[in-house]
Amino acid sequence: SPVRIPASAQHRIEIPRRTVLSHQRASVEMVEHVLAALAGLQVDNCEVWIDAAEVPGCDGSSQAFVEALQTAGIVEQAAPRATLYVRETTRLGDENCWVEARPCEDRPGLFVKYRLDYGSAGCIGRQTMKLQVTPESFRQELAPARTFVLEEEAEWLRSQGLGTRVTREDLLVFGAEGLQDNTLRFEDECVRHKTLDLVGDLALAGCDIVGQITAHRSGHRLNAELVRVLLAEGQIVQPRRKTA
Repeated sequence: SPVRIPASAQHRIEIPRRTVLSHQRASVEMVEHVLAALAGLQVDNCEVWIDAAEVPGCDGSSQAFVEALQTAGIVEQAAPRATLYVRETTRLGDENCWVEARPCEDRPGLFVKYRLDYGSAGCIGRQTMKLQVTPESFRQELAPARTFVLEEEAEWLRSQGLGTRVTREDLLVFGAEGLQDNTLRFEDECVRHKTLDLVGDLALAGCDIVGQITAHRSGHRLNAELVRVLLAEGQIVQPRRKTA
């Protein structure tokens, strides 16, 4: 019989370079892009059925999932949405890679900022993305941004049997001379995709988040650890159900 895996930080297992959920005898990989689409469009009641070991990669972005959700239609339900309020500043990581959550009670909503910086020797320049996550901003600014890797990383992934069905149209590969055999959708597409990943990982909270999240070169592991800390330290408000 099918196994239900809650999309929560408690069910995330550590696999490098991706977000993997596991429960009982089943696990599913690469869930971050579909979770980002759901969170970005503010869909909080959805079942994703899958009969494979990983979520389809599509073109390496969340665009296909956003389009599918919009085509199917989103229905507002008469049910409460839980909200996690960041009550104090929390920072995880070190000086090279960190993620931080701050309260922003004067501006209700989720505000994210991502700083991408591989240093002066990197083939990808310094980039920063900052926005309030809303359905409109997610659709326009984040959903189309694709996964990127360095050339040596792509070669290693293929040697491990990963990404064998992915073409360079679906993956931004950067070498010594810059982007290879592809065209950017945004000048800063790389930092937009890292922000997309951050939104997907924050969705593991299982509720809306009100706060300012700033990340500097963070990845899936650190993002998920922040969610665990926020669930332990933040305040989750469960609104009362509306009565007729």
